[in-house]
Amino acid sequence: MAGRRRVSGSSVVALCLLLVALVACGGRTGADPVRAEVQRVLDRRAAAVLDHDRAAYADTGGTGAGAAFDNLGALPLAAWSYRVRDVERTGDTATADVELRYRVEGYDRGPVSTGRTVRLSRDGTAGTWAVTSDRPAKESGQQPWDQGAVRVVRGTHSLVLGVGQSTEALRRFADLADRAVPAVSDAWDGDWARRVVVLVPHSLEGMAGLLGSPASSYRGIAAVTTGETGGREHAPADRVIVNPDAYGLLGDLGKQVVLTHETTHVATRADTTSATPLWLSEGYADWVGYRGSGRTAAQAAPELAAEVAEGRVPARLPTDDDFGFTADADALARAYEGGWLACRMIAEQWGEDRLDAFYRAVGTHDERAGALEDAMNEVLGMTPEDFTARWRDYLRARFA
Repeated sequence: MAGRRRVSGSSVVALCLLLVALVACGGRTGADPVRAEVQRVLDRRAAAVLDHDRAAYADTGGTGAGAAFDNLGALPLAAWSYRVRDVERTGDTATADVELRYRVEGYDRGPVSTGRTVRLSRDGTAGTWAVTSDRPAKESGQQPWDQGAVRVVRGTHSLVLGVGQSTEALRRFADLADRAVPAVSDAWDGDWARRVVVLVPHSLEGMAGLLGSPASSYRGIAAVTTGETGGREHAPADRVIVNPDAYGLLGDLGKQVVLTHETTHVATRADTTSATPLWLSEGYADWVGYRGSGRTAAQAAPELAAEVAEGRVPARLPTDDDFGFTADADALARAYEGGWLACRMIAEQWGEDRLDAFYRAVGTHDERAGALEDAMNEVLGMTPEDFTARWRDYLRARFA
């Protein structure tokens, strides 16, 4: 056929040899030997962690490696592994971008994944690499053992990990969590693990370090829950992280409400998606927290009660921006109170089962647009405008 040129067998061989030469000369197509060596060092380190072998861990290098090993020695681990994503080498030193994945035995559905920056040096005589430092990556928060020796207290439904805290103090957190888990299970009819991991650092600064954010972002916040939203497969390892400074200022009821609130986030995580507004996720958690406490609306929502009593009834449900940690403290309180009262209204007027169904119905959507409209129509039989009007009447009836 015109335009097609036949190539002889010898030409094919020559062409193949030329392609091999080009591939061999054209950059990093083969395995990076330094990266592979670093991976082997970290594989040995991971094995030492799982084998509880302090000497083997120390052999992988690092100033104070033994102390670092001791910091995490009490953790009940089911898995621990490193994946080297990239290595930059300068002579006999190297910096590795590493993903650490670990799983707490009996509590995590899947592994926690966190970035680490590992620096290494090479022994010129032996030609082997050893770790000189292992720290959180720039965009990653600390892990508890980065802050000191981790003390572990087991509850019936809880595992409490503390740094700089006494065993007695951690036991009190375990007792609160052990009451929170069945309280949440009694309210939420969805499938969840029915256990919780609580992290208690030494201070507000420790909490901020675990979250990888400035301490000012969490001042006055008693606790937060970390975890990925968007389906059960993305919610493998939630953590309740306590701010001991703010938490310590609460009374007995307040402490229980906070821990029950955060445990609710753990339970509902698989049904909480980007479509779920914060007034619903935070309001539902507060509803579970106060459920059965005997607190009246005015007692549990004093800021909103004062506003409504003075004739300032909110025109709309709280937006996500209203829940910003840096917002005015009174405005933030009103946002939480407004979401709680919306959920309380649903539970009272439609029933608790319908409230759970509404929560799940909103979370089944892939995006925020249309999620509330569809869920309110399907589960509550009304429009968002009608719901907001009913909510405003509900506030007047209790506070005006």
